[in-house]
Amino acid sequence: MPKSTAKAGGVTAPVRTPTPSIAARGWRDYALLLALACCWSSTYPLTKIGLGSIPPLTFISARSLIAALFLLVILRIRGLRIPTDAKAWKLFAFQQTINSTIPFLVITWAQQYVAAAPTVVLASTTPIFAFLITWAITRHEPATLLKLTGAILGLAGTAVIIGLDALSGLGSEIYAEMAILLATISFACATIFGLRLSDYDPMVVAAGSLLFGGFVLLPAAIVVEHPWTLHPTPQALAAVTTMGIFSSAIGLMLFYMCLSRLGTLTTNAQGYLRIPIGVGLSVVLLGEAVPSNLALGLVLVMAGVAAMTVPGDRYKLALKWLRARLRGL
Repeated sequence: MPKSTAKAGGVTAPVRTPTPSIAARGWRDYALLLALACCWSSTYPLTKIGLGSIPPLTFISARSLIAALFLLVILRIRGLRIPTDAKAWKLFAFQQTINSTIPFLVITWAQQYVAAAPTVVLASTTPIFAFLITWAITRHEPATLLKLTGAILGLAGTAVIIGLDALSGLGSEIYAEMAILLATISFACATIFGLRLSDYDPMVVAAGSLLFGGFVLLPAAIVVEHPWTLHPTPQALAAVTTMGIFSSAIGLMLFYMCLSRLGTLTTNAQGYLRIPIGVGLSVVLLGEAVPSNLALGLVLVMAGVAAMTVPGDRYKLALKWLRARLRGL
């Protein structure tokens, strides 16, 4: 993708041009989306391992600071620095607050009252909220009926994978469940607001956001959880380090790359891909059983992701090809 240049803390840093047209999208862009889903899918098993001996505030702060340090080293190798102007840091701080700090803390609190399965399904409503916000308010990209259908299919597939029986308790803890939905709305707003950061290199945005997120939670972790008194297991330390580098550092960088290349609605489709990938990682890393309804749920998820990501003109071409073949029978 062509790039222009902009000053970032006194060093010229490459910045991305506006989102390309649908016709310009290629397989590499969708490969980035799959890579993002893989990075963020690891949060499910790694968080479970890490929280076994590291409390939430310390865990989130540590993984953010590890991720920021990793990216700062890479930026130094590339000859880039994080911007020092107040405007850039206001953008980084606001983006991190609505994309990570607030929703993660809210969901962590809500999970004290809501089981894991309903939490996953409720948290998977982000693409639907992103569609509604785009269609009703921002209108920064086409919000088509096909994409809405894809969002609904993906949510249905998520519910099937988790298990419909596990959702029978929905409504019993209405305030906690509403809190999870508010957190997903925050995620949806973050994907839209993130487009304002397209003037910065994705690695710069990720490093700045994670640095702010790690330091803003550090005082609370020190006061509430006394991290110097903890005795984390080697598995927990490995989990927080791996999560910091892959899920947070590389994942957040890929997130901003996808936003600039694919737009908000398509980028949100990776939320559904994370479910089957996350289930597979849980089976491999934690020895959990394979859900009996995984195959059906995976079909629905893939249909939903396809509807949200494949350009509409490709569907028209496919329909024309199919009609031509049927006429020839």
